[in-house]
Amino acid sequence: MSSVFVVNAGSSSLKYQLVDVASGAALASGLVERIGEARSPARHVAGDVRSEREVEAGDHEAAFAQVLAAFAEHGPALDDAQVVAVGHRVVQGGDRFDAAVVIDEDVVAAITDVAPLAPLHNPANLLGITAARAAFPTLPHVAVFDTAFHRTLPRAAWRYAIDRAVADEHQVRKYGFHGTSHQFVARRTAELLGRPLEQTRTVVLHLGNGASACAVDGGRSVETSMGLTPLAGLVMGTRSGDVDPGVLIHLHRVAGMSIDDLDRLLNQRSGLLGLTGTGDLRDVVRAAGAGDDHAVEALEVLAHRLRSTIGAYLAVLGGADAIAFTAGVGENSAPVRAAALAGLEGLGIELDAARNESGPAERRISTDASRVAVWVVPTAEELEIARQSAAVVEAARPPAILDP
Repeated sequence: MSSVFVVNAGSSSLKYQLVDVASGAALASGLVERIGEARSPARHVAGDVRSEREVEAGDHEAAFAQVLAAFAEHGPALDDAQVVAVGHRVVQGGDRFDAAVVIDEDVVAAITDVAPLAPLHNPANLLGITAARAAFPTLPHVAVFDTAFHRTLPRAAWRYAIDRAVADEHQVRKYGFHGTSHQFVARRTAELLGRPLEQTRTVVLHLGNGASACAVDGGRSVETSMGLTPLAGLVMGTRSGDVDPGVLIHLHRVAGMSIDDLDRLLNQRSGLLGLTGTGDLRDVVRAAGAGDDHAVEALEVLAHRLRSTIGAYLAVLGGADAIAFTAGVGENSAPVRAAALAGLEGLGIELDAARNESGPAERRISTDASRVAVWVVPTAEELEIARQSAAVVEAARPPAILDP
């Protein structure tokens, strides 16, 4: 057995998972929150063993020390797991990285250089990298970028129609995000269809508190809804998705809103929260069922944006073999899936209501006659990071010298 230790570091949190690459099983997982505070809640799960405690984690290195202590106390033994790499989720790779890469000082510098494109994420990812390299100094560390999968976007898709010199100087273009999820789900959907990935066209809908769509043609991202930042595209829990840029100019002029005010408005006070007062889709669905007009309208707005995106991506792909719903909302909300696909029968999409309502986590929810197959495919971003990390390390290993 060989495994990869997967790290997803936030500014005040450390999420981790130990993944058996061959089977895809999570051998252990956990989370340390509120790093830097007096007491930090920590959770560690290994098989049937679940430990929840409060620890001292003044910084990310201290958090890693607590993680290693949890493995020592509750298992599994890291030596027995034969850890071959530490895989790091890094949100923004800019236009430099089109695949996962072994981390060295040049890679750290490059991640730092593009941090202005993801100021809330890349600095936090770097904290995790620094702490993990100290905790696992003998292992190779691999950066797996959310943006890398979308480096195949054609320039017609990534280029914004603004002054070319301004855009190029300031690295303004569509980057896209959720790449590891879109990549995993597109590959898995092709397997479920029994088709080679290279011959499969799929629309992947990653719907959670953050949401994005991706048109995948032959395993390559050719269009995606998020842009320079994860703010663009679909309606999300607290984020607006697409709005007319003129809205920002208008609110600055007539309401005196500053750049910071507008940032908070679009990222923290919009989406479902802005429309209904709650960013939790489950609460919105319940309120809509009880006849709340704002909740009903919010679901209509969300579904309209989804349908519009699906239709556009079918046009980009020239038709699709499948649509795949994934992530927390995509996997668990039958009403959202039904609303997103309502009225698309003319495009060859026929939802089976019973299949949509219940069944195994991974299942086809379209009718057998539907020209476009619709699937629910649970995402596994940690597994994708583990697989890419293991592959990069294996490719970098020098070939064995055989005795004559």
